[in-house]
Amino acid sequence: MAISKKKTKKGKGKGIRIGISLIAVLAFIAAFFVYFIFLSSGTKFNQDEAIIFINDKNANQQFVKKEIQKNLHSAHYTTFLALAEWTGYWKNIKTGRYIIKDGMGVFSIFQKLNTGKQDPIKITINKFRTHQQFANFLGKKLEYTSSDFLQFMDNNDSLSFLGLNKESLFTLIIPNTYEFYWNTKPKAFFSKMNKEANKFWNEKRLEDLQQIGISKEEVITIASIIEEETNDNTEKPTMASVYLNRLKKGMPLGADPTIKFAVGDFTIKRVTLKHINSTATSPYNTYKNKGLPPGPICTPSIASIDAVLKGEKSDYLYFCAKADFSGSHSFAATAQEHLENARKYRKALDSLGIR
Repeated sequence: MAISKKKTKKGKGKGIRIGISLIAVLAFIAAFFVYFIFLSSGTKFNQDEAIIFINDKNANQQFVKKEIQKNLHSAHYTTFLALAEWTGYWKNIKTGRYIIKDGMGVFSIFQKLNTGKQDPIKITINKFRTHQQFANFLGKKLEYTSSDFLQFMDNNDSLSFLGLNKESLFTLIIPNTYEFYWNTKPKAFFSKMNKEANKFWNEKRLEDLQQIGISKEEVITIASIIEEETNDNTEKPTMASVYLNRLKKGMPLGADPTIKFAVGDFTIKRVTLKHINSTATSPYNTYKNKGLPPGPICTPSIASIDAVLKGEKSDYLYFCAKADFSGSHSFAATAQEHLENARKYRKALDSLGIR
């Protein structure tokens, strides 16, 4: 009986050892699985990142498989396919722009696409003069084409939810850097610009606005003219005072940039009587019409907008580019002073043969 007990103990010990070995093997397999799925690099490209663009036209299994196979090692690609089948991803492919960083694990890549966690694009908006220019710019940055954006911008019905029309639309566009998703639709784009514009009009700017007694849209419109008149930020507040003084006195603004806008030729170096007369019926002709044009003639910089809001006090009613072509201007309170400044500038233009 004693011998039988010893054999039993030996059998139990052997079984325990086998069990421990099996657990160790399973633990190793589990650890390897976790490492392979979550920690090991699945990418096979040589650059820092690859970008996958999925739109409405290519949001299908064939396209996504091709993109994943192109960027992942074969074993990780197979794992991606297994995850996709298991979760039903192929039935719910989400559009967007997805950045795959070098060294990302297959699970992280799958999760990004499966949850639609796309990467935003930073878009820096500077000066644009026309809807066409702006639409062309956006069409190169986002999924929707320039035609899609232009059609939206030129349709007053599309813009009605903003309380704007096609002439005043640029009053929303504050030049700065913004983040957008690649597949942002035109309506969503301008909805965000509306929110950003509301942020721009903070308490201080609204107080300044109240002091000068004109609307936000009118400030942007004046700023757009100043933007086209000078690059010198130091003289912009003085230039703003000229236009504000003219508005208060009911004088035509007489702004050359509005004539260029009306003509549609921004390369004009010298605005002549011919240009003014040929655009006599245009609401943007500020020589023939009193008050402001229907909307901005470009998207003005923040410096130009704030220059108007400063509401600098002066008795100036005129300004003219200096004859030294420095880009600066001579300001005048009387017509006589202005005519002398203008005479010098015309003489300088004539000397260079600029007609």
